Amino acid sequence: MSFGDPNNPYGQPQGGQPGYGYPQQAPQGVPQQGGYPAAPPVQGGYGFPGVPTEMPGGVKAARVMLYVITGLQVIGAVIFAIAAAAVQAAKNDATLKDDVQFQQLADYSGNALWGVVAFAVLWGVLAVFLAVKFGKGTNGIRITAIIFGAITAILGIYPFVVFGLVHTVLAVLIIVFVAKADGNAWFNRQQQPQY
Repeated sequence: MSFGDPNNPYGQPQGGQPGYGYPQQAPQGVPQQGGYPAAPPVQGGYGFPGVPTEMPGGVKAARVMLYVITGLQVIGAVIFAIAAAAVQAAKNDATLKDDVQFQQLADYSGNALWGVVAFAVLWGVLAVFLAVKFGKGTNGIRITAIIFGAITAILGIYPFVVFGLVHTVLAVLIIVFVAKADGNAWFNRQQQPQY
C-alpha cells in the first residue's frame, strides 16, 4: 500500500475527489481550531439578556445631583425661614405698629415666606425619595424624575432666578442622564424576585 494507491483509506486523498476524506474547510459557525460552535456572548445578569446589573454612570450622576438639590433645598429653607422670622420680628416692632401699609406687607410677605419654606422642604423630601428609589427604581421612578427635573428647571428660571440657576443646570442634567438609553435600560430592567 503506497500513498499513491487510490484504494488506501489512510493515504492522501487524490485530487479531484470532492467529499472524500475530511472537508477542506470547516462548515459555517464552526471555528477552525475545534469542532464545536462558539458560545454566544454573555449579556446581562439573572438569566435575562441585556439586563444591566450595575447602575450606569449617568444614572449614578443623576442620583448624586438629586442629593445636591436636596442640600440646596435645605439651605434655601433655612434662609427663607430666617427671612420670615425677621419679617415677623419687624412686624412686632413698636415703631412700625402704626404703619398700616407695612403691616399688610409684613402679613403677606411673612405668610408667603413660610409657604416657600414649606415648599422647599417638601421638594427636598421628594428629591431624597427619588434618589433613594433609583437603586430599585422602575419606569415610574424614571418618569417622576424627568417630571421633577422639568419642574425644577422651570422654577429655577422663574420665580427663583437668583437661587435657581444651579437648580436649573442640575435639573437639566438629571433629565438628560435619566432619559438616555442606558438610563432607560436601567429603569426598565427585569426586577429580580423578592424573597
